[in-house]
Amino acid sequence: MRQGFGFLDEKRMLLAAEILRLARRYEEEAADAEARRLQAKAALAAAVERHGLDALQLHPVPANAPAPPQVRFTKFLGVPVKASEPWLIADAPVREAFDDSPEAAECRQAFARWLESTLEAGLLAGNLERLGREYRRVERRAKALENVLMPEVEASLKRVTEQLDVMDQEETVRVRTAGGERPGGAP
Repeated sequence: MRQGFGFLDEKRMLLAAEILRLARRYEEEAADAEARRLQAKAALAAAVERHGLDALQLHPVPANAPAPPQVRFTKFLGVPVKASEPWLIADAPVREAFDDSPEAAECRQAFARWLESTLEAGLLAGNLERLGREYRRVERRAKALENVLMPEVEASLKRVTEQLDVMDQEETVRVRTAGGERPGGAP
């Protein structure tokens, strides 16, 4: 039971270290996604100013839909973890617009870059959720072993040891009494 607790405690520490590492990466990716969102917002404002909202809605989308990202699955201490190759959609070819402008092109590129950055942040958030769930499960088991089962077993062992000691003492007394008696009843 102590070995099991040691294993769970070690797993808990490894999970916590991985969660902290991924949380730092998530914060970086989320900050990058937020910066790209603000760039996309500014590019949209510039494109709307140049073309107007109705005319900007007529600009074409990419000629072909970008290929979906290639997501790989691995495991960290039995927990499924996802990762992907960079998703490059900003370079997708676009049909020629009747009234193309640098503002419209920059708006298209800015939104594509923002979308690219959200993939990694989303994968990291999912990984953090799965690792956090596993951490809570391991934590609950480790605490149950440490605070409930091990004290119960130790208390039972103590009672058994005390009973065995009492039985040993009784046996010793019986042996002495039986060995000290002589035939005929005289000591």
